[in-house]
This record gives sequence, C-alpha cells and structure tokens, in this order.
Amino acid sequence: MDQMAERIHDTVTHARNLCDNVQWSPMDATRTEHDYLCRVVEIAIKAGATTINIPDTVGYTYPMESAKIIGMLLDRVPGADTITFATHCHNDLGMATANALAAVEAGARQIECTINGLGERAGNTALEEVVMAMRVRNDILPFRTAIDTTRIMNLSRRVSQVSGFPVQFNKAIVGKNAFLHESGIHQDGVLKNVQTFEIMRPEDIGLSQANIAMGKHSGRAALRSKLKELGFELADNQLNDVFVRFKSLADRKKEIYDDDLIALVSDEQTNDAYEYLQLKKLRVVCGTDGPQEAEMVLTIDGTDHHIDATGDGPVDAAFMCVKMLFPHKARLQVYQVHAVTEGTDAQATVSVRLEEDGRIVTGSSADTDTIVASTKAYINALNRLIIRRQKTAPGEDVKTVSYHGE
Repeated sequence: MDQMAERIHDTVTHARNLCDNVQWSPMDATRTEHDYLCRVVEIAIKAGATTINIPDTVGYTYPMESAKIIGMLLDRVPGADTITFATHCHNDLGMATANALAAVEAGARQIECTINGLGERAGNTALEEVVMAMRVRNDILPFRTAIDTTRIMNLSRRVSQVSGFPVQFNKAIVGKNAFLHESGIHQDGVLKNVQTFEIMRPEDIGLSQANIAMGKHSGRAALRSKLKELGFELADNQLNDVFVRFKSLADRKKEIYDDDLIALVSDEQTNDAYEYLQLKKLRVVCGTDGPQEAEMVLTIDGTDHHIDATGDGPVDAAFMCVKMLFPHKARLQVYQVHAVTEGTDAQATVSVRLEEDGRIVTGSSADTDTIVASTKAYINALNRLIIRRQKTAPGEDVKTVSYHGE
C-alpha cells in the first residue's frame, strides 16, 4: 500500500502541476475492498485530483451497489464534497445505463459514455439512453445536460457509418424499431393520441416523423429540403454529387425512402478526397455451379487495370481481383451486410474493417447490388489504409507498388 500510495500521489501531483483539471481512476473500483478504495481516493484528492472516476471495469456491479459506492465515498472520504465524481460503466450484464443513472442519483455528476453504446466487449453506457432517460423521467431524475437531443439520431448514424457497427433494430432510442408500432391496438392508440404508446417524440432526437417516398421525378430542391429535414445540410457541390447518385438510384428503385437517402449521404461522406483506387467496372458470375468468377477494371492512380479471378463466392472473387491488382497484407477483420429498407430492390449497406501492421481502417458503401457495395467498401477501406501508411511513413511512395494483370 505504501508503494501504491506514493505512486498515486506522485502521478496526480505531476499532472496537477501541468493542468488545473485532473481526473484519476482506480481500475475495477466497483469490486475493490471499500476501505482500500476510500484510502486511495483520499490520496488522489489530497494530491490535487479534481475528478474521481469510479469504473465498473468488467460490468459487474448492480444499480443499488453502484449508488452505494458513490454515497460511501462522499460520506467517508475527506474532501469528497469538493470534487466531481464520475461513473464509467460497462454493459456486460446489460446494466450500464441503470448503473450510471443510479450513480448520478447518489451524487456522481459526470457520466462517461459512448454513442450507440460502443465499447470493449458488450460496450459502455450509451449516451442517448442516459440523456433521454433524464429528459423523459425528469420527474424522478431531476438532472440536466447540455446535450442538444435533436442531434442524437444524426450522430448515431454517423458513428455507425464510420465505425462499421450497424445499430441493432431494437436498440433503445436510436434503433430502427424504436418508434415502430406493429400491434393493432398500439397502432390504434397512437393514431388517436400519440402519447398513448410513445413516451417521447421522434423529433426530440432529430428523427423525421414523415417517411415520404421520393422518386425519379423529385427535383434538387425537394432533395435538399428532405435532407435538411433528416439533419443533413450539404454544400452545393456535395448536394450535386448526392443528387446525381439519387437519380441513378431512382432509376433502379420504384420508391426511395428516408433510409435510402441517409445511406446515399453517408456513402458520399465516406468517400475520401484522395481515391487512389477506384472501381470502374465489375462483372460477376455466380450460382450453384462453381467456382464463382469476377471480372474487374480497377483504376489505380488514374490508370485502368483489368483482371479476372475466381473465389469461394462472388464477394470473395471480387476481393481477390482487388488484391491481385493491388497486393497488400491487410487482414479482413469484419465484413457486415444489412439491407437499408425492405424489398428485393433494397440498398445493401456493407461495412468492412481491415488491419495491417497495427493499422485498423474501416470502409463502407451502399448500393442496390450487394456485390458492388461490398467491393466499393473494400476499396474504400484500402484507400484509407494508403492514407494511414503515408501518415505513419511520410517517406513512403505508394506509387512504387507493383501491379499485376493487364
């Protein structure tokens, strides 16, 4: 204990000499013996810590226990009333939000959380859940945040697109089904009075209530208005690019819904300004009789390259074409596909994560052709990997890569 006490004192003191606001966290605090926890927290406060974070590192604690720990520290530790207590909860037992809110009721005034509940293992406390819980149940949770809740939905979509982790349909607050009513009695009640079965309004989190279909005859002004309604305000050049892709999609789909437009904008924002690799042409042959084949024209630094390849399925064949034309050591960690809307003409949104020498990148794309979306997502991830290579090795010239094929 003496050695640990000295280390805590020295590190916190050093940090306080460098800045005014110092946060200190004792790992696995919720399973730590209480006398020891009180002692180390007291040392950190005396050394100058202004925020004490209490992590439930392995997601073990229970709401009542979470509250009791914060209350105990406030009662027993000298100076505890002069600092801010924070809570950091993991969701291994599905209680991260409940544990965080219980800690706040007991006196914590900072919640460490993530968008969509992302995080190690089962994830962390979801920002959207604690914020909306305090807003909806302000009668028993009389606390406030400075969060603009109307931006939650757009932020959730953006994080999902960038991270490559789609939001589950039944996810609280931001899931696709969060405001969906299928039961007949529920639908009847909502039509008569929306508050019958909805405890919050879709617009509270920035979700449009109307899901009006747009089609090939919709103009640029209508598209701009619709995107603004969905939370996207695009510059003229961005709108022009999205409009071209919107028209192309409208030629392939009878009706285009909100989720289709969101996928279009997200796909546009995913594209990097520097596209070293670009898919120019792709043709695949697949079916019950293998092997599956792919024919590709890939533009590499402005020059077209043609190749044919086979694989274990059409996606594998397409990825093999890319790898033969642009050799790399990146390992495919995640490949996910989900339909944006219902129907056989639905867009597929594909997320890909690659890892090479410790560098991790994600790519995503949307298209009514799942194979095209998959290939574009893969290429998008490779373009990001090239940029990461340049940042970590400034002297490396990507144009020195040798190519194969015609």
